[in-house]
Amino acid sequence: MTALHETVTAATTVSDAVEETARQPYEYVRRELVEPDWRRFPGWSHITDAQWRDAQWQRVHCVKNIKQLRAVMGDLLAESFYDDLVADQERLATMSMLLPPQMLNTMAPTATGGDITKEFLADPVRRYMMPVASDRDPVWPNHPHSSRDSLHEAEMWVVEGLTHRYPTKVLAELLSTCPQYCGHCTRMDLVGNSTPSVDKHKLSLKPVDRQDQMIDYLKKTPGVRDVVVSGGDVANVPWHQLESFLMRLLDIETVRDIRLATKALAGLPQHWLQPKVVEGLERVARTAHRRGVNLAIHTHVNHAQSVTPLVAEAARTALDVGVRDVRNQGVLMRGVNATPDDLLDLCFALQGEANILPYYFYMCDMIPNAEHWRVAVWEAQALQHAIMGYLPGYATPRIICDVPYVGKRWVHQLAEYDREHGISYWTKNYRTGIEHADADALSRHYPYYDPISTLPEAGQQWWRDSGE
Repeated sequence: MTALHETVTAATTVSDAVEETARQPYEYVRRELVEPDWRRFPGWSHITDAQWRDAQWQRVHCVKNIKQLRAVMGDLLAESFYDDLVADQERLATMSMLLPPQMLNTMAPTATGGDITKEFLADPVRRYMMPVASDRDPVWPNHPHSSRDSLHEAEMWVVEGLTHRYPTKVLAELLSTCPQYCGHCTRMDLVGNSTPSVDKHKLSLKPVDRQDQMIDYLKKTPGVRDVVVSGGDVANVPWHQLESFLMRLLDIETVRDIRLATKALAGLPQHWLQPKVVEGLERVARTAHRRGVNLAIHTHVNHAQSVTPLVAEAARTALDVGVRDVRNQGVLMRGVNATPDDLLDLCFALQGEANILPYYFYMCDMIPNAEHWRVAVWEAQALQHAIMGYLPGYATPRIICDVPYVGKRWVHQLAEYDREHGISYWTKNYRTGIEHADADALSRHYPYYDPISTLPEAGQQWWRDSGE
């Protein structure tokens, strides 16, 4: 080798090293939104653009069972996938199957041709919207401290469906259904149809009576200024009923913030693009603006694949008619979005392409059969660190641990942390609606539990030995 060749080789090596060092842990690349071609699925090969944009067509053609899934997928999925799905539904599922075509279409969005089973199994949207038995943790499917109403919301009902958990905020559950059912639903004890493993609770009052009681309570409780209108999903409330309830809220002088909770903005954006809904939302938004009330929509998107042009159109339409903000409250889930790249890809799709503000990512709640989704507090802290500095500050989401009897806490707010046993301890600065007489509520340390599978062997053995 000549001296000149040695010099050139050395310079190239140094240049490569510098280039490698200069690379960022996350490289931003703008990606335009794409609506996956639903015609790739045999059952929808003849569906027109007009049909796809029709909200009623979407609702009528929701996939509710395996027979309907087979009709859509044709022979694209192996029989082993359906066996896996049946096993989950019969033994483990806490939510019944309900998938609008829009949501199903975002699974395996580039898959074409023959057997796509492997791609379908690995798909992040499928992992939480259509779980199968092989997804679940075979050793610890449940944490010993998991519970159906893990946040104890029903304990804090002041009237049926109205949770007064925070001093100035309430949650109004108008109904117990959604246009789509997510496997990780925190209200799995109430929302949706019963499954073989979960006999659901039911709301007992007629909707009009429940809403009357909610309004009466808010009129008598001037300390409440913020109302989250949820369910279920407000997209399942007939529009004239929802608009009437919102106008009644706007008549209460002390209510200053109203948030509409709807995953359907992503799962069924066609609903929010219907002329009657758009026109009604504009009436509500104008009234809110005139009365100085902040009206926002909070949606629930967990992966960039779900952010499509129709979703962006629905969000921008809401903003165009006067809704102040459209924000996203996602859920952090292993196998779905629990990596820095996945979180940042999603946030840039939301913020940069759909005008949806990344707001919160909640750690998946401690409900039954959810251990395979949950991440440990230390993992959530690492993810929060990893996403800082890439997004605008106002669009950098906070990762939140919703601690039972405490409420939302940024993952760095814990008071103590036993990493070996996976127990973190949290404090709070207010009393919930059931703690006014609890002298120790503000000094108590409240526990939260990491998934046992994330613990060191000594910690896992401790849980085995504890008998819990």
